[in-house]
Amino acid sequence: MTRSARVVAQAKINLLLHVLARETSGYHAIETVFLRLELGDDVRVRIESGRSIDCRGASMPAEGLGVPESNLAYRSAVAYSEAIGWPSGFAIEIEKRIPVGGGLGGGSADAGAVLRLLDAMSPRPLGKNLLELAAPLGADVPFMATEHAMALGWGRGERLLALPPLPSRPVMLAIPPFAIATRDAYGWLAESREGCVPGATILDPAQLGSWGGIAQLATNDFHSVVAARQPMVAELADELRAAGAAIAMLSGSGSTVLGIFDEADPPPVASLVRSTGHAVIATRTSERVAAVALD
Repeated sequence: MTRSARVVAQAKINLLLHVLARETSGYHAIETVFLRLELGDDVRVRIESGRSIDCRGASMPAEGLGVPESNLAYRSAVAYSEAIGWPSGFAIEIEKRIPVGGGLGGGSADAGAVLRLLDAMSPRPLGKNLLELAAPLGADVPFMATEHAMALGWGRGERLLALPPLPSRPVMLAIPPFAIATRDAYGWLAESREGCVPGATILDPAQLGSWGGIAQLATNDFHSVVAARQPMVAELADELRAAGAAIAMLSGSGSTVLGIFDEADPPPVASLVRSTGHAVIATRTSERVAAVALD
């Protein structure tokens, strides 16, 4: 049996993000279009005695990521072990490149990667049933545990419809010097609505098949409420549009602001750093999901 495997845990962006009613469970229903990026964390899982997780890398916050038991990647491995009685022990190693707390699904990407890695090594693979383990871990984790580069998601993110990925486009990620807690973002959104929650929208599948159609649909319910408390978010979006971004908005619940550019005219990173005064990561949207490598 293979005892080690690795994969790039790709970040995601939401090309569309609508937050609907809060369910009795306490979770909100969402409508979203997920799309993976080339940017990702390197994740390796080894089957061995004991249980451990080691996170390092340029995107690690100075204070670390807290106790192992609170880490999504660690929790996903525990959930897999409890589901099938294997493995009893594991060692997870993560090289962080996705900004933490930036709305790019870094923790969820790592969790989805661990589930995929374990299933690739498992004596009793779960296959499509892997999503049942992913759903309780968070709204982004089911998508991250699939082989989809792009998907329409609804419910709590566990209901997914694979979409043909759009042609790869340059993406600039402007990183403010602060993170946004997802719980705070949901609280601000609830306050802004004063109990008036929008219903589900009717999406035209044809619009999801081209960048032109996506540009007409692209919106994020969190953008305005986060920008009201952190004006820098609106300023960064304006700077990205001024630089030629066809789509510029908050990523997920923040704090990263994304800009998607036409293939012919991506701006140089240095000019965006000068204009925004903040760190900028250049990457691309992805047309594929990174394959698991068995060692």
